[in-house]
Amino acid sequence: MTRRAIYVSIRIAAPMERVWQLTQDPALHARWDVRFSGITPTAPLVGGGTRFVYERQLPGRTITGTGTTIGERERPDGTRTSALRFDSDSRLSPLGSGQGYWRYRPDGDGVVFTTGYDYSPQWGRALDLIVRPLIGWATAWSFDRLRIWAETGTPPERWPLRSVLRLRRAERPRAARCERRPRGRRVMEDAPATLHELVHP
Repeated sequence: MTRRAIYVSIRIAAPMERVWQLTQDPALHARWDVRFSGITPTAPLVGGGTRFVYERQLPGRTITGTGTTIGERERPDGTRTSALRFDSDSRLSPLGSGQGYWRYRPDGDGVVFTTGYDYSPQWGRALDLIVRPLIGWATAWSFDRLRIWAETGTPPERWPLRSVLRLRRAERPRAARCERRPRGRRVMEDAPATLHELVHP
């Protein structure tokens, strides 16, 4: 994977346990992350972690895929991580096989929540020049939607994707609230060691 990996980071003024719960529970994850309609665990992995299937519903169609993930809840430096591998053979999916991570860093009374991931484009490199920025934007918009939920308790369903058009609503989710470029490192260089040990879906 030689394209620019996707990077998104946001500070969430909420307890670590709250952010961990909203991101690690598959049912809750699918509520704030616009990239998914459903995430279902299917089987535990030997040595820890979980297999899962995911879907994204479109008008009259459903994109499906599979993945593996493992989380680190206790680390010596106080951070937490979650590693992920995923794949889809659906022709409707612009994303083929990929890998990524979440990193949770304590920051005073809040958490800096960061992701980095990359994938092989299924629709070709030319179309990926359009798809990749859109996927990055959707990730950032979803992260701010998560932030609002964690900080205020406002359910993510209050902000459907069409709410991006509510320009006069300053409190709406906005991708622009996220950092989109890593500082001083390549995106995947910050992946936890668990990613390298994680089996493919």
